[in-house]
Amino acid sequence: MAHHALASQESYNPNHLLDILLGKMQLKNDAALSRLLEVAPPVISKIRHHRLPVGASLLIRMHEVTGMSIRDLRDLMGDRRTKYRLSDAQGRPKAEDRGDKKEAGGNYAHH
Repeated sequence: MAHHALASQESYNPNHLLDILLGKMQLKNDAALSRLLEVAPPVISKIRHHRLPVGASLLIRMHEVTGMSIRDLRDLMGDRRTKYRLSDAQGRPKAEDRGDKKEAGGNYAHH
């Protein structure tokens, strides 16, 4: 069973967040929550079983539906991180793009 990096934090408990949302929105179960958040029911199940993190788009949807701040939503699930890091691969140009630009700039014929 694969776990995401946030799941390794001792304080991380997405079930608490989901339970609070159920109560706040007066919903009977996770299926009703999935309809409200406009996600497939297995998404909620995977979050509950720590197989899927609560992603940014879902946090934004929770914010839109509840009016709660993103910070409060993150606090409810125990996500206490203050900074986020992009992976090394994100934001870097592809190797072929870098190579093409270098070659194009240095290969001019002089007449």
